[in-house]
Amino acid sequence: MDRIDRKILSELQKDGRLSVTDLAERIGLSLSPCHRRVRALEDAGVVLGYRAQLDHGAVGLNFSALVFATLREGDRQAVEAFETALVDIPQVIDAQRLFGEPDYLLHVVAQDLPAFQRLYDESLSTLPNVQRLTSTLVMKRVVQDRPLPL
Repeated sequence: MDRIDRKILSELQKDGRLSVTDLAERIGLSLSPCHRRVRALEDAGVVLGYRAQLDHGAVGLNFSALVFATLREGDRQAVEAFETALVDIPQVIDAQRLFGEPDYLLHVVAQDLPAFQRLYDESLSTLPNVQRLTSTLVMKRVVQDRPLPL
């Protein structure tokens, strides 16, 4: 990856809806080479996709919590079962496996506190191999969806 690829990625992170023509103009490259580079970055898996960023509150998801999950067992089957089940809960918008304890950090959104409580009781606490869940409420999002520093 060279300087031009990094410029392309930087611009796409700012605005994924840029046309290839506008992108080429912004980075000072002609249309065909720019298009080839974007396609190569996509094919190599550097660009994973394009999506719209939504305001949580504007779509009725005014409640956000961080949930820490500790598993009973850490073997391959336990981890796979937990992660497979987690994928089926759309309110979990980010999940990270951690070293040490707890085992996972989940970012969960819901309409309000009662909706979060139902989700916690009916879905999160019933995930396979869960030993303990601990949650904390998000007061305010300070940094969000920041582009990678290229």
